Amino acid sequence: MPKQDPTAARAAKPGAEKRRPSFFWVLAVLILPLWNLAVKYRFHHPERMPRTGAFVMSPNHYSEVDPVVMGVAAWKLGRAPRFLAKASLFKNPVLGWFLRSSGQIPVERSGSQSHAAIRAAEDLVSKGRMVIVYPEGSLTRDPDMWPMRGKTGAVRIALERGIPLVPAAHWGTQQILPRYGKKLSLFPRKTVDVIIGEPIDLSAYEGKLDQASLTAATAVLMDAIAALLAELRGEPAPAERWDPVKHGQKETGRLDQKGTRGES
Repeated sequence: MPKQDPTAARAAKPGAEKRRPSFFWVLAVLILPLWNLAVKYRFHHPERMPRTGAFVMSPNHYSEVDPVVMGVAAWKLGRAPRFLAKASLFKNPVLGWFLRSSGQIPVERSGSQSHAAIRAAEDLVSKGRMVIVYPEGSLTRDPDMWPMRGKTGAVRIALERGIPLVPAAHWGTQQILPRYGKKLSLFPRKTVDVIIGEPIDLSAYEGKLDQASLTAATAVLMDAIAALLAELRGEPAPAERWDPVKHGQKETGRLDQKGTRGES
C-alpha cells in the first residue's frame, strides 16, 4: 500500500459550493458523525480535485455502498456530490426522498428514459456542479474486483459540455460491504483509500460523438481508473478490462461468487 500523499493533510478547505446552505448540510449532520466513527479516509492526490466549476468524476465500482463512500469523500474534499443513481432506489419512500432532495439523478437501465439521465446530468453541469458517473454502470464483474469494460455516458457528458473528466479509485470499501453483501460492517473502524487522478486528455476526441470514438475514449478512462486502483493496491492491473459479454455474463443484476448469474 503506498504511503498517504503528503498533501492529504492539507485536503481541500470547504469551497463556496460546500459553504452554501443546502440539503447536503442535513445529510452531513445525519450521516457524518457515525460514518466518521466507522470509516477513516486516506486521500492520495486530493489537490487534483477541481475546487470549482463543473466536471465529471468517474470512480471504480465494486460495492453497493460505493456511492456513500465517494459521496462523503467528495464532501470532505469540498464539493457537493451528485450521482446518477439506479431508478429503483428512488422507489423506496425514505431513501427516494433523500435522493431527490439532494439532487441525485435516477437512471433507467433501458427504454425511452435511459437518455433522460444524461440530459439531467448535463443540467447539473451547466450550473457548475460536479456529477459522479460510474462508467461501469453496475458492480464490476471482474473476479478480482478490477474495473471492467465501461459504458460511454461519462465521456459523452464531458465531451458534449467541454468539461474535465476526472478518474478516481478507492480501495477498502469491500471491508464495509462486500460485493453483493447484505450486511454493513462498520466496526471496528475501517480504512478506505481514495485517489484522485489527473483529468483525462480528451483532445483527440473533441467534436467526435460517434460510437467508435466514445468507446475508444471510454477505454482510455477505464485504463486510467485501473491504473489508479493498481497504485492503491500495490499490484499491476490486468492488461485488458473484463468484458462480461465475452464471459457469458449479463451486465446488470447480481452474480454469485463463481461469476455466474445469481438471484437478483
